[in-house]
Amino acid sequence: MVLIQQVKQVIGLSEDGLTKRKTVTFGDTSAVANGRTWSILSVITMAVVWYVGSALEFINPIFWPSPQAVWEQFINISGEGYRNFSLLEHIWASLYRILIGFALGCLVGVPLGFAMGLSEVIKGWFDPVVEFFRPIPPLAFIPLVIIWSGIGERSKIMLLFFAALWVMVIAARAGVGSVKLSKIHAAYSLGASKKQVLLHVILPNSLPEIFTGMRVAMGICWGTVVAAELVAAESGVGFMIMAASKFLATDVVVLGVIIVGLIGYSIDILMRKLEAKLIPWKGKT
Repeated sequence: MVLIQQVKQVIGLSEDGLTKRKTVTFGDTSAVANGRTWSILSVITMAVVWYVGSALEFINPIFWPSPQAVWEQFINISGEGYRNFSLLEHIWASLYRILIGFALGCLVGVPLGFAMGLSEVIKGWFDPVVEFFRPIPPLAFIPLVIIWSGIGERSKIMLLFFAALWVMVIAARAGVGSVKLSKIHAAYSLGASKKQVLLHVILPNSLPEIFTGMRVAMGICWGTVVAAELVAAESGVGFMIMAASKFLATDVVVLGVIIVGLIGYSIDILMRKLEAKLIPWKGKT
């Protein structure tokens, strides 16, 4: 009996005889681990390359600032601020613009995408508009929004609205198109109304696509707001980078780049957690 149990453990069988160990891994995404160890090694490797590169005598410290110099600037700016604003105020200025522009893009884009997916008239009317503006980089609108709204907050929020709008329209439209027709027929056969089908069938099954679009739109908005602050702003992480570059303060520039990367990565992790929490049925229906 003991020998049989040992054999089952070796070949990956449970007590009821079902296979627990995956026999095919290539092409099976569920068999791919999170790779956390490799991620840690990647970060350590980048840190070592940065430190060794900055320590080489023939490399100009202005061209490649050392980790110590960047850390000292972080401590200095955290305590004294930069250009009349504290570090947290610069970060919050960028996050505030993103949240407002992203929220407006979702409020307009998701209903419009649903309408395009459910109505032939609305799809035919708005499809040329969406497909025309979608490939245009949001930064191409910077001169226009400055002319229309000046260099204040409204122009930056308008730019972020454009950045998120088209992504959310396409994501919502794709979400509606991904709903299985058999589920809609089943709902109607049980006596559901159009409103019930929309709220209880189409919307839940569209949420995975919509949330994927939200992650993409948030990433685009984060890159756009930093670039917009490079052009015309008085605060924000992008403004801090541009102001430092004018004085060749590359340690501050690198600090700003690191802050941008960390915040962007943190936002993506938060979106993943929310997706797993709010849409547990993703990939199971």
